[in-house]
Amino acid sequence: MKRAVLIGNYGVGNLGDEALRDYFLREFAEVQWQVVSAEPQAGELPRLPGGLRSLLRPWWKTIAGLWKADLVVLGGGSLFTDVESLYACFLWWWHVALSRLLGQPVHVAFQGYGPFRSTLGAWLGRSAIAMAEAVSVRDVESKTRIESQGMNKKVILSFDPVYKEILALNEEKMNTRIKNVYVIIPRRNPTKAFWAAVSNLQTDRYDAMHILSLQPDDVVEQRTCAAIAKVLPTAHIIRIRSLLELVSACKDVSGILTQRYHGALAGLALGLAVDIIPQRPNDKLAALSIENRSEWLTRIDAGEAVLREAFHDQTSRLH
Repeated sequence: MKRAVLIGNYGVGNLGDEALRDYFLREFAEVQWQVVSAEPQAGELPRLPGGLRSLLRPWWKTIAGLWKADLVVLGGGSLFTDVESLYACFLWWWHVALSRLLGQPVHVAFQGYGPFRSTLGAWLGRSAIAMAEAVSVRDVESKTRIESQGMNKKVILSFDPVYKEILALNEEKMNTRIKNVYVIIPRRNPTKAFWAAVSNLQTDRYDAMHILSLQPDDVVEQRTCAAIAKVLPTAHIIRIRSLLELVSACKDVSGILTQRYHGALAGLALGLAVDIIPQRPNDKLAALSIENRSEWLTRIDAGEAVLREAFHDQTSRLH
């Protein structure tokens, strides 16, 4: 059985990242995965140390896992962007750099790349991509950013595979009915533009308003949801812990206001009216709002194919 280490923003309670993790474990079930997590459970690995606190964790197990792996996969999300955190760019670069130092091939799969606000963030992202053997990205903007850096790196245009998972869940029978409900899906740190959109909602047009928390155990996000509920006194906060719960909460609603990528993705997959509020110009949410949806499934297939090819090539080398 092929062995791989899966690296991503897992273990922080963010629904989108956990849905990506579950996708890799299910879609590539023939692979023996070890997941690198911020809060490792049984069989998982801690992140490599990036500060004094993380030095206390058994990070040497992660080094051992990387050493024994056939392939290292950076699985989905937007790991290389400093829109929210420059430290994140360093953290993921450090995982790629050590994997390559140990002689392991790195596959960057279904990633968003950029935008960058700092020279250092852009350098870390470029360096990580340059070290990868294969790269697939989830949007045209990410592909353009990488190709414009002159790395002579082949980049596969794919899409976020959670979209396919949402479509499959939508086909399942659910006890739903047409409801005049409006859904708000905030980030833990909404922008002024998002708050303005919340304030401008015409609450009297809807029978109910639901605030969906996709990172329900995060204290900051719960404060944000409570603050939105003060602006919209009739709104009800719903904590979402699975992709199925997200689809059930969004199915047949009247519309969605979101600043979360996978909240927007769910609404688009369900054919709803979705008001997407980007965090920054040209970020992943802005890219999603102008994407050509008719190509998404074909692009996901392309991303899956290149990852399967990477596993096949690595197995051939071993034999």
